[in-house]
Amino acid sequence: MTHEVPIHPLVSPWGRFGLYSFFIDAPEPAVVDTGIASSPAEGMAPALRAIGRRIEDVRWILLTHGHIDHVGGAHALWELTGRRAKVVIHEADAPLLRSRRAHVEEYLAGRGRYLDDPEGEAKVAAATRAVISGEMEPSVLVTGGETLSLGGDVTVSVHALPGHTPGSVAYVVDGQRSVFTGDAVQVHGAANGFPGYTDPDAYRTSLEHLRDEVRPRHLYLGHPYRRADGTPYGVELDEAQAREAITQSLAVEERVTEAACRCLESGPQEADSPYAPFTGAAEELGYTGDPSLEPSPFFTSMHGYRTRNRNL
Repeated sequence: MTHEVPIHPLVSPWGRFGLYSFFIDAPEPAVVDTGIASSPAEGMAPALRAIGRRIEDVRWILLTHGHIDHVGGAHALWELTGRRAKVVIHEADAPLLRSRRAHVEEYLAGRGRYLDDPEGEAKVAAATRAVISGEMEPSVLVTGGETLSLGGDVTVSVHALPGHTPGSVAYVVDGQRSVFTGDAVQVHGAANGFPGYTDPDAYRTSLEHLRDEVRPRHLYLGHPYRRADGTPYGVELDEAQAREAITQSLAVEERVTEAACRCLESGPQEADSPYAPFTGAAEELGYTGDPSLEPSPFFTSMHGYRTRNRNL
């Protein structure tokens, strides 16, 4: 590749938060992640017009993982491209694109076990109806190791980064090491103040792969994840910031692992604590956030450790 392909962030509103997608200005243009149902029309289309591009010309929709704030707008964006764009997702997260119900089942099997909310299932089901624009079959299933051609000499390599979800991936623009990781680099978490991942061992291995093999020169995050002092990174990190964020993510994961293991080894916790049955881990880590706020990364991660320890 003789020149760097321009990358443009596309911010879409969602309540008090912004949702981030990225436009790869290649001969066959791509959008990485799609926000929620309203994002393509309300966020992406005007942002693209502002830089002289058209949403109708997007030919690739690259999904980093299956959570609703990343795949919710996929069907709507696909429709706006005249159904010409290819929709790419890892096979492990494809059920979350195909079925709204899969999101409810994920909730019930994981964090929903601890939230003590009799309306939890109904709330998650209502959220999927509100923010997922449509169920759909992906055009391309990946597992990691594939190379996608975005026209001309622009190619994107797919790297499996399981941990946050089983099917999390990074898309790497070859030749310039522009890396899109979605939520696979959590640092200290986003606004909720805790990193969220379903498989702690896979999460660590994925971070090490990013650090040692991918070595991002430009790192694009799914949210403005935070440093230890609570200040957020932006979603566009340079090489030094990327290295720092990955290193901090590994350090945080190590601390959380130690606290979670000690908590699980100590047996039952206070039942009336909002962090039960993981009160000890919350106390050791100094976590005082509200664990009931969706997507409840505290319980998502703690359940990952509980599942892992049962399998040892």
